[in-house]
Amino acid sequence: MSRKDSWLTIGKLVGAQGLRGEVKVNPSSDFPERFINPGERWLQKNTEEPSRIELKSGRQLPGKSIYIVSFIGITDRNKAESIVGNKLLVPSDQKPKLKEGEFHLVDLLGLKAKFTQDGSDVGEVIDLTSAGNDLLVIKLVEGKTVLIPFVKEIVPVINLKQGWLLIKPPPGLLEL
Repeated sequence: MSRKDSWLTIGKLVGAQGLRGEVKVNPSSDFPERFINPGERWLQKNTEEPSRIELKSGRQLPGKSIYIVSFIGITDRNKAESIVGNKLLVPSDQKPKLKEGEFHLVDLLGLKAKFTQDGSDVGEVIDLTSAGNDLLVIKLVEGKTVLIPFVKEIVPVINLKQGWLLIKPPPGLLEL
């Protein structure tokens, strides 16, 4: 499995924790079981091929979004530091089932942005980021890149089948 779209990034290893090989993970997934339940995961450094690793255990830091995880074979701080900076991946076919009206953020990449459902495209979702809440990074047709909060009031309609989403930005948001 080497195609880029065959993998989901679920987090990034951001630091070593303690002396016994534990690692801090900044999650990009809303599913805690991915960081807590033991099993196969994959690590990817930059653009290299992902390599398999076995998650032994994990826990969330109280009051924070960071998880502390341990992997089989990563038994000391030096080994933990050697994998910091890697992305933590799962195969894309391991997407959890969602409720009606919920979306996997990765499915929004590449969607065309419109101001009206029958209107022309004003941009394309090129990335996702988080700054307290999820933000869509949209490249407008004129080339400018803007951040749009991914909230129902601003992104009221998402049509995955037709490949677009409706944006209703408040006045001035696109000028920032």
